[in-house]
Amino acid sequence: MTDAAIQPDAPVATAQAGDTAADSYHYALMRRAINEIDSADAPLTLDDLASRMKMSPAHFQRLFSAWVGVSPKRYQQYLTIDHARSLLAHRHTTLDTALQTGLSGTGRLHDLFLTWEAMSPGEYAAGGDGLMIRWSQIPTPFGPALVMVTDKGICGIAFTAETGPGAAWADMAARWPKAAFKEDDAAIRQLAGPVFAGRGETRLHMLGAPFQIKVWEALLQIPSGHVATYSDIARRIGADRAVRAVGTAVGRNPVSFLIPCHRAIRKSGGLGGYHWGLPVKRAMLAWESARTDSL
Repeated sequence: MTDAAIQPDAPVATAQAGDTAADSYHYALMRRAINEIDSADAPLTLDDLASRMKMSPAHFQRLFSAWVGVSPKRYQQYLTIDHARSLLAHRHTTLDTALQTGLSGTGRLHDLFLTWEAMSPGEYAAGGDGLMIRWSQIPTPFGPALVMVTDKGICGIAFTAETGPGAAWADMAARWPKAAFKEDDAAIRQLAGPVFAGRGETRLHMLGAPFQIKVWEALLQIPSGHVATYSDIARRIGADRAVRAVGTAVGRNPVSFLIPCHRAIRKSGGLGGYHWGLPVKRAMLAWESARTDSL
């Protein structure tokens, strides 16, 4: 499989706000804005940011609002490194009480209903032997994503804006070394398209070792707009001393965003790592925080 075989179409600048193509186009702009913010010595004004993006302030403001619903100044605050520390101080979810307080059932993806099934130990050991996996790249609010599905549901989501499509393909396909793969753009868009629009029921088909599955279950208890530490997750699954192993399992999550590994951060408030690039993780946390604040 070559990079060219899965190279996504260029974003369509004329897409209507509110659909995933428009969101993906806006994320490409946000990615550039993140780079500008990171390289600046001080906070940037609207005029500064717009100039660096080679856009008029009014047009830049409109695109920002269409994507995230807050001003560029406010969103810039969400993108700073200190935002993770603020989340830790004010929206730190203790996983043992999340279900009791009702947090983990709210604010996921609007009214999205998520169900999932883990592959059996035999299926896991077989490396996908006899399994047909359909795939395609689709636009998402966080840039293009490689999405893979089985007959039972979505089995992989990889964001390619930072890693590139070829590296994402090699990473995801290697998890099922004996599976057969078929490109099926229509099927993927029909199944995965509603996921990023926050509509309907979504089925996941998870491939992972028992320890990894436990970690991913804990991640599902972190509500949108909140965070938990790797230590919290370790305690939740009864493996207090296995923080490093938890971090590895978080990074191996095959269905990014839906199983929200981006909501796991360090005790210090640092973001830690993210398998598909820290700019994507920061954008996800900022995007969710803005929406949580607007409720």
